Amino acid sequence: RTSYERACMEAKKKGLPPPRKPRGKMPKQKKVMFDYDKIPAKPAVEPPLPSSEAAQNHVPNSYLNSQLAHEKIAAIRAKSTISAKDAVNIDYAQDAGLYPETFPYFVRGRDSLREYITSLFTSQIALYDGAMGTMIQNYSKRNRLEEEEYRGDKFKDWSCNVKGNNDMLSITQPHVIQGIYRQYLEEGGSNLIGTNTFSSTTIAMADYEMEDYAYELNYEGARLAREVCDEVTAKDPTKPRFVVGAIGPTNRTGSISPSVEDPSARNVTFDELVETYFEQIVGLMDGGADILMVETIFDTLNAKAALYAIGEYLEFSGLDIPVFVSGTLVDQSGRTLSGQTGEAFYASIRHAKPMCVGLNCALGAEHMTPFVEKLSKCVECFMHVYSNAGLPNAMGGYDETPEDMAGHNKLFFENGWLNMVGGCCGSTPTHIKALRELSSNYKPRKLPDVGRPKMWLSGLEDLIVEDVHNHLGYPFLNVGERCNIAGSIKFKKLMMAGDYGKAMDIAKAQVEDGAHVIDINVDDGMLDGLAAMQKFVKIAVTEPEIAKVPFMLDASKFEIVMAGLKWCQGKPIVNSISLKVGEELFKEQATLLKKHGAAVVVMAFDEEGQAATEAEKVRICKRSYDILVDEVKFPPEDIVFDPNVLTIGTGMEEHSDYGVDFIQACKTIKEQCPYVKISGGISNLSFGFRGVMKIRESIHAVFLHHAILESGMDVGIVNAKEMYGYDELEPDMLTLCDNLVFNKSPEATDDMLERTSYERACMEAKKKGLPPPRKPRGKMPKQKKVMFDYDKIPA
Repeated sequence: RTSYERACMEAKKKGLPPPRKPRGKMPKQKKVMFDYDKIPAKPAVEPPLPSSEAAQNHVPNSYLNSQLAHEKIAAIRAKSTISAKDAVNIDYAQDAGLYPETFPYFVRGRDSLREYITSLFTSQIALYDGAMGTMIQNYSKRNRLEEEEYRGDKFKDWSCNVKGNNDMLSITQPHVIQGIYRQYLEEGGSNLIGTNTFSSTTIAMADYEMEDYAYELNYEGARLAREVCDEVTAKDPTKPRFVVGAIGPTNRTGSISPSVEDPSARNVTFDELVETYFEQIVGLMDGGADILMVETIFDTLNAKAALYAIGEYLEFSGLDIPVFVSGTLVDQSGRTLSGQTGEAFYASIRHAKPMCVGLNCALGAEHMTPFVEKLSKCVECFMHVYSNAGLPNAMGGYDETPEDMAGHNKLFFENGWLNMVGGCCGSTPTHIKALRELSSNYKPRKLPDVGRPKMWLSGLEDLIVEDVHNHLGYPFLNVGERCNIAGSIKFKKLMMAGDYGKAMDIAKAQVEDGAHVIDINVDDGMLDGLAAMQKFVKIAVTEPEIAKVPFMLDASKFEIVMAGLKWCQGKPIVNSISLKVGEELFKEQATLLKKHGAAVVVMAFDEEGQAATEAEKVRICKRSYDILVDEVKFPPEDIVFDPNVLTIGTGMEEHSDYGVDFIQACKTIKEQCPYVKISGGISNLSFGFRGVMKIRESIHAVFLHHAILESGMDVGIVNAKEMYGYDELEPDMLTLCDNLVFNKSPEATDDMLERTSYERACMEAKKKGLPPPRKPRGKMPKQKKVMFDYDKIPA
């Protein structure tokens, strides 16, 4: 308040009008509650399931990979570098009678691995393995492992040096890799071991000119692990061992520019990442992997590409393969290298329905504590940690002893934060053994109760829409409208001029002024929308003050929003799709957005046109909802309906009920379509009064007050800086707006036009330094007459 009063003093000295008075902290208004909001949470029996039929029904993986004949899988196998002389086995089914049918026994092809992991992770803290690189280094200290050994016979004449390419040892020195696997299983007691495939992608292998060997590297890395796991399991079938296909981050990033001069530059695309990961996945599964682990995620966009590729493989194969995801927070800021918090990272990848999520690498367990605690409180599935053996010393080594490492993990066990534990850099089988001995004294983390689903968005930080209150105290998500060519002349001019730096300033200002989400729309016939959307998003994600909030990718052409979506590491909203294109294309577009994890705005349009009346708004939204939820299996909480905010006060009688129709339809849609959100472009409502912001924002204030607090509207594209609070309106203005929005009077439009003329005259007087004109009285209410006794004598 002091800053405001000081600004008033300065304005007075300069003969300027006083600045706008700060509102202070507004009290939070209560949300409209619907029946489904009152359903109590219930205990979880398993992690959230993917929507596939195989996952929903816990169908066991047949492990008969030779039966998977999809053309994309076949194409990967066809270019394999494995010699035709070598017998290649890709089937791993076991005899159904090999072991008893009850837990803790497991038979491939007979039992659901999803069910088995649930039983394992809810009965004990399971053990993952430790570092592969550390063990290879330790081996090289005792045995010769130089360039010649890395090359082996197969690569003896290779064109470049390959020492340091640890993944290729699965081909050239398989006994070394199998020996390490065996140590983790027998000495460490690991239930699950990761394959030696961290860098086995075409992208990472380009450093060694070995892109063509990606399939073989993954196949051999998984096959060797499969053989050792089966060997150790056979010795004690009550403790089955599982192969986790390790999928590393590659050495390129989708969210970070490699150029200091050009923030929009990238050295890899989303589609390139998907392609390289898909090849890796086929190799891992053909090699006998049980589980797929996307690990050491320092850029969530890379992880989203890997999860997209996994989703494609699962769709093509019809299998249910458990997926684990592991992020890496690079320092004590608790953020990934690309800037996301742990919670934002989880919100960005939870659409893939991973069975287990956690953290690994970069830090020792001691330094991970606050971040593990936060993640454990929000993760809906199982939780893991495999930390480094402390921080690296001056020589790049790790000093924590097995006892030290176990001791630093103890807090995780005591608090019930974990279902699986292991080690990363610097850890060895003795470290895993120490973790096993200590963790056996503690119970695993309990899955959180399952409550009503919520829309969980993310930029660099996460945002749960149902928990949001805006700067006016409403339970309402402000979507900033100013980075929209149709909504801002200034933004349009900047985009046409290619001035992305100043365009970013507009985005930053919106966040500062109260926007929870930034709408990005570059639709214009004179602009290459595809290129402009991509460049804007690529620059925006590198600006922390912008990228901290989620984006709404807004375009009339679906290919433009898809192009932007592929550069978003967070979980954005896509605006929009509708039945206007027909049911089949509508379902195709929704399915693609679901695969990418985006929320979606669905317009109240169908094949016959735009919904204008209350009945049409409800009909189209309900039809869209049924298709999305029942057929596409789209999460209902990620659906935002826009029932069309249309212009009132035009003088045309048929437009007079547009405001009240929207408000009434809003409530009915929320009742008939559980968990959806309702949004709208609020500036459309007052378009007939453009040029007079006071009139427009007053109309919006009345409309939003009733739509939010009475009908449950949750979202709106607004100019947060200019928004008025309902209680800030002058009494006569409130009456004028109420009459107009709810069509209470035939003269409502004329009365508002008269007031608009007055406000415009005030603006002109202010420009010229003149006093404001006299305010029009409008239609005065009739006062009651004094009544005397004789006035009451009946006729």
